[in-house]
Amino acid sequence: MLRVAVVTGSTRPGRRNEAVAHWVHGVAAARTDAEFELVDIATFALAQLDEPAMATSGKYIHPHTLAWSEKIASFDGYVFVTPEYNHGVSGALKTAIDFLYREWNNKAAGFVSYGGGGGLRSVEHLRLIMAELQVADVRAQVSLSLRTDWESFTTFKPAPHHEKTLQTVFDQVIAWAGALKTVRERAG
Repeated sequence: MLRVAVVTGSTRPGRRNEAVAHWVHGVAAARTDAEFELVDIATFALAQLDEPAMATSGKYIHPHTLAWSEKIASFDGYVFVTPEYNHGVSGALKTAIDFLYREWNNKAAGFVSYGGGGGLRSVEHLRLIMAELQVADVRAQVSLSLRTDWESFTTFKPAPHHEKTLQTVFDQVIAWAGALKTVRERAG
């Protein structure tokens, strides 16, 4: 069975990210074609790149990096739940991604974004980052607006049509993750 992580993209106190990630994971939990796990980057306490060796070396010395490496390596694909901060991806998510290299390779990724403009620019940044990590990102994405998918900008209430798009994201991530599993097996 393929394993897909729903990865939070923010560690900010009072973050909206948790509500969105729980919604994504809740929709995923009803599927039977993969195992889904919610992975909250805040629980790994990743400092600002405190490993002395480059991530491409895979030589990690800190317990938080070793735990993060083991967790991320265990998945075949990812759905990143990302806010848009200042026209880009959050620093916390970028740092979490940058801690590792090989653990991401030859896997699949999809995106659920949110922000004043739907988080589209954060996904554009993530697509570039994923390409460098040899991650196949899927075309479908969910884009949530703070204006229309939150009641009074505080209570998350996604429009019903988003669930159909989210199912398409899952379909594409699972298809690509399955195909890339063969690539990883040959390389391994």
